[in-house]
Amino acid sequence: MTRVLLLPLLFCSALLQAAPDVAQSSTAHSSVQHPMRLQTSQGTLQGTLLKPSSTTSVAVALLIAGSGPTDRNGNNPEGGHNDNLKRLAQSLAKQGIASLRYDKRGVAASRAATPDERDLSVEGYVSDAVGWAQLLRADPAFDRLILIGHSEGALIASLAAEQAQADALVAIAGSSRPIDQLLREQLAARLPPDQLAQSNHLLDRLLGGQLMPQVPKSLQVLFRPSVQPYLITLLQQDPGQAFARLQIPALIVQGSHDIQVSLADAHALQAAKPDAELLIIPGMNHMLRISALDLPAQLASYNNPRLPLAQGLGEQIAQFIQRSGKKPASS
Repeated sequence: MTRVLLLPLLFCSALLQAAPDVAQSSTAHSSVQHPMRLQTSQGTLQGTLLKPSSTTSVAVALLIAGSGPTDRNGNNPEGGHNDNLKRLAQSLAKQGIASLRYDKRGVAASRAATPDERDLSVEGYVSDAVGWAQLLRADPAFDRLILIGHSEGALIASLAAEQAQADALVAIAGSSRPIDQLLREQLAARLPPDQLAQSNHLLDRLLGGQLMPQVPKSLQVLFRPSVQPYLITLLQQDPGQAFARLQIPALIVQGSHDIQVSLADAHALQAAKPDAELLIIPGMNHMLRISALDLPAQLASYNNPRLPLAQGLGEQIAQFIQRSGKKPASS
């Protein structure tokens, strides 16, 4: 179980007729929560809009979850219950910024949209993000759209940004390297030589677009046949190149104590797009919590929704959103 949590979680992965919930914050902003739905050709995706009570238009952030069966709140049955995206949405709302977070297709309330993980793809995730973005851009309550992607969600955000007509992008704990490079590095530190050789062989074949029906039991969690079609689409992507193509303001957020994505990745993303802002949060880990570097402390934070977000995370993202302003009329 420990080894699984240390790897990138690659387990592939319209308003409802309901009264809104009104929640009062301890700041000047109260917020209204609405369930949302997006109709796609494969089925309906479900999400949650959290909007500050306001008589004027506000910025809205589309929160895009990371890899595997991660739901709208940032929770993953394989990786723990931590509510990191829900906490981030609440933090943004307190500062006057709306957000929409959603269950990815095949996950939680959106499971019926793609019940078989063999049908998942990066392209499908990007299309979903664009669909949600179009829904938000059509709403006069919002004057700007910001994509905020966490972990693998940062890649999805980068790939979707142009078609979504996003005004700005925030990449939180996003890798700069193709995923096979990240996996090879992490597996090299954790697998015995025979299993490492097998995993490298599997990655080589998947990089070539070949499905591998026979997978050793010890590697099923990452390379089981049903997830291989998704992995093939993912391994074709280069996160650094996707980030470099962005023509909008961007913020890179990275924690110094993240054991899944390194500070080197954050610096490489900035090198790919030199006008991007870089925010390093001391002590923050992959779950957006302050944590010691030792393994027990790290793992505890993956399954503890009561832990507060790293101090200043939501506030500094909100400040970036306000600084980024609106796109010029000519763009």
